[in-house]
Amino acid sequence: MKQVINYLVYIPLLLVVSLLPVTYCFQKEMTIIISPGGRDCFYESAKAGQIVDIEYQVIDGSHGDLDISFDLADSNGRLIYSDYKKSDNIHRFKLPHDTELSFCFNNDFSRMNSKTVFFEIIIEKEDDDAGWSNFAILEGLTPEEFYDMKVQDIEDIIRRVRNNLTKARQFQDVLRSHEARDRNIAEENYLKVNAWSFFQILIMLAVGFCQVVMVKSLFDTDSKANKLWRKM
Repeated sequence: MKQVINYLVYIPLLLVVSLLPVTYCFQKEMTIIISPGGRDCFYESAKAGQIVDIEYQVIDGSHGDLDISFDLADSNGRLIYSDYKKSDNIHRFKLPHDTELSFCFNNDFSRMNSKTVFFEIIIEKEDDDAGWSNFAILEGLTPEEFYDMKVQDIEDIIRRVRNNLTKARQFQDVLRSHEARDRNIAEENYLKVNAWSFFQILIMLAVGFCQVVMVKSLFDTDSKANKLWRKM
């Protein structure tokens, strides 16, 4: 009975520990503004066998094109990925050795417009917690060994649930960046429509004024416009 009580006390502690952030998973997301002709670089250390996910998106172009150049290299300077004037992209790869990753956003092709870029980088170990489903391995196990296996299985399930929740939150962050980008495009188009409408109103007023002056000059023989028409 005492052993069962100890197990019941241990299970909540196991659940709390399982929900704590794992040390092998690194995540960073940031929104940066790159000035015209500017270049911003970031550096992160990673180990062999880890999976690296990098996603970026240009959400504002300051009345210019929504594009940016992107370079990803290792500590030896070897170029892993290179994008030129793209609005967004996703890169995923497995590291063959320990290195310090450097990823840069380059806006040197734009001399007038700054770019607002949202990016997210995730560095984690490969998911290999597939669990166990072969009941033949349970034969000959003591109750304590069977309990340890069940606890490990519960821990793996909780870890997978946590990873899925983390991925859902990352997906929501990406949706927010898409929403910000669409909102910036809509506001920019709204300004363009207003500017073009104002320009058309000015043209209509100028044309109307010229028509009034021309019609008036046809009946007023002493006006300067009438004399100008006669000379022409």
